[in-house]
Amino acid sequence: MSTVATTDSPPHHGAKSPKSKSPKTRPTQRPPSSRILLRPRLFLIVVVTLVFVVVLLVQGYVNAVGKAGTGHPAGAYDRVPDAIRNGGSMIDATHSPARSYAVPAKTVALTFDDGPDPQWTPQILATLRKYHVHATFFAVGARVLKDPGLVQQAHADGNEIGIHTFSHPDLTQLSPADRQDQLSRTQLAIAGATGTTSALLRPPYSSSASALDNDDWSVVQDVGRHGYLTVLTDRDSLDWERPGVSKIIRNATPDNTDGAIILMHDAGGDRSETVQALNKLIPALQSRGYAFRTVTEALAAATGVSVADEKKRTDAPASAVDHWRGWGLSLAARIADGIVATLLVLLGIVGVLVVIRLVLMMIIAWRHARKRHRPGWNWGPPTTDPVSVIVPAYNEKEGIAQTLQSLAASAHPEIEVIVIDDGSTDGTAQIARALALPDVRVVSIPNGGKANALNHGLELARHDLVVMLDGDTVFEAATIGRLIRPFADPKVGAVAGNVKVANRARMVARWQHVEYVIGFNIDRRMYDVLQCMPTVPGACGAFRRSALVEVGGMSDDTLAEDTDLTMALCRAGWQVVYEETARGWTEAPTSVGQLWRQRYRWSYGTMQAMWKHRRAIVERGASGRFGRLGLLGLALFQVVLPVFAPLIDILAVDGLVFFNPVTTAVGWVAMLALQFVGAILAFRLDREKFGPLWALPLQQFVYRQLMYAIIIQSIVTALAGTRLRWHKLRRFGAAVAPSSTR
Repeated sequence: MSTVATTDSPPHHGAKSPKSKSPKTRPTQRPPSSRILLRPRLFLIVVVTLVFVVVLLVQGYVNAVGKAGTGHPAGAYDRVPDAIRNGGSMIDATHSPARSYAVPAKTVALTFDDGPDPQWTPQILATLRKYHVHATFFAVGARVLKDPGLVQQAHADGNEIGIHTFSHPDLTQLSPADRQDQLSRTQLAIAGATGTTSALLRPPYSSSASALDNDDWSVVQDVGRHGYLTVLTDRDSLDWERPGVSKIIRNATPDNTDGAIILMHDAGGDRSETVQALNKLIPALQSRGYAFRTVTEALAAATGVSVADEKKRTDAPASAVDHWRGWGLSLAARIADGIVATLLVLLGIVGVLVVIRLVLMMIIAWRHARKRHRPGWNWGPPTTDPVSVIVPAYNEKEGIAQTLQSLAASAHPEIEVIVIDDGSTDGTAQIARALALPDVRVVSIPNGGKANALNHGLELARHDLVVMLDGDTVFEAATIGRLIRPFADPKVGAVAGNVKVANRARMVARWQHVEYVIGFNIDRRMYDVLQCMPTVPGACGAFRRSALVEVGGMSDDTLAEDTDLTMALCRAGWQVVYEETARGWTEAPTSVGQLWRQRYRWSYGTMQAMWKHRRAIVERGASGRFGRLGLLGLALFQVVLPVFAPLIDILAVDGLVFFNPVTTAVGWVAMLALQFVGAILAFRLDREKFGPLWALPLQQFVYRQLMYAIIIQSIVTALAGTRLRWHKLRRFGAAVAPSSTR
């Protein structure tokens, strides 16, 4: 057989040809210095990311409240004055020497720590109103920001608000600067809620004056220098232990006629016993003649100063600036809480869907593989029909020789190879002609894009079975025969081959190898079973010519012409299947920049194709089946999920920093483990070595985020109505099929 090398060739007469597309000039490759991202889109992505990060920081800032504990172990107390350790529970260290004051006899001051709480604080306030009693609420600043209305209501009812720090830390473990930060942030929160400031402080994990040690005393002196009165406890109800209503009442009841500051809690857990105990304790003490006072009122009674004068420092008006700053911070905190809560619900739904999909995919893929290997199963009689192979080539000098040589070594009995040189400027056509391979035609046309080149090849093709591969792809000797085998079934209109990454040495390419194996051997098996294959890869695919003619051939409406064509075939009722044994070896990008360009085009082109075929969702028959299974699946898992997926990782980091790191880490590892199981199954089905899977965990931190960023940029580009330019990738001729598989 002779070699045919032409500069032009008329269409093959006697065969109906698909509609010819008008040439569109493919832009030349951008210089390396040109930007991949347009500035407006980059700006939008950066702004949205920063806003979300700020939201998480605000939300974490507000919700990072310390858990219940016991504080630091008791230490030496030799520097604590005896008058303080043996004195009352109200300590004024604003002047030297410090003085302590005890609550007068027959007087109690109810105090509530750790609030406000949206469930329990309103019930406690209602109980206080019921018995016409006022109390002092030592509030946690972070919780005030979340529920400022509760603090405002408590203050409006005549109760007073004290400070219990911003995030409930042990103040003895903080530096003086950090202590003041805790107090000033809480002051700001209270100012925003009530328009007042407070000089009353109860340190977390504190108890009675007799329990003060040197570290505690250092804190009391430090906060005193900043104008704070330290309020400790005479009677601890221990309601946080939930010992029962009777026990709480006994713990809180003063001995004889002693006065007391009683410690209870309105947050931090189930406070139903506290509410029940109050309804019994208050009337019981009232019947014994006890007067209920706020801490300020009890202090005034102990010092002989008027209540009004004491309130000038314990409940002073806040400045307008502090009030609005606190109000704004509270609003920001509630907005952040609302956004994060909504996202958590959405991510929970998405997470469940992802897990269900992954499990179903693994089950379907396993069943698909078992069916394909079942004895007696086949597509029908062996197909030995002649095949036309079309190779569109645009500046493929590095790999065109390997591609054509692999086709010349094909074991299929009769093939013709048509190389469409699409206006190459690097000598691609000359290299192809110089090989002088039999049954290879090289046709040079003006640059018009890949779809136009493929359509030109179809016009020249002499056979009904058509195989398409890129100019950087290498076939094994058995690939063409295996690729056309499913055409024994007349309902099959296209066959997707198994694209393999040939150059796996560098990490970026190795990640793509893992992705290709998982994608082809899990995703495509599922699509095959569900009969909704969205893409026959341009690197390794076969088509029935009559099917191509029916849908009008290749279209240049999108940048993903292979996806566009496959969707059209599915909508037309043709069956599109996957043949995993038909392998094509391709050269994957080895740099992040090249990978970005390739995937950006794929992602954007896929979205274009989805939008073009959107009517399939509401149509009937084969088109409707593809629309509701294929298109909706792509929309959910290829568009919506990647938009939310980075948020999952950011929320995971947020959880590690601000919440429970163990729970967060366990959840993340569980998800990774499930993905690892899917990867092992995919590698086993494809008979690949498991070695590259060591890169999978690292892939979650780098490669996956890169893919999500590309999806997000594609969405922004699509919403902006911008038509993306074609990006030609740099090749090195690294696509080589392993000799053992030839």
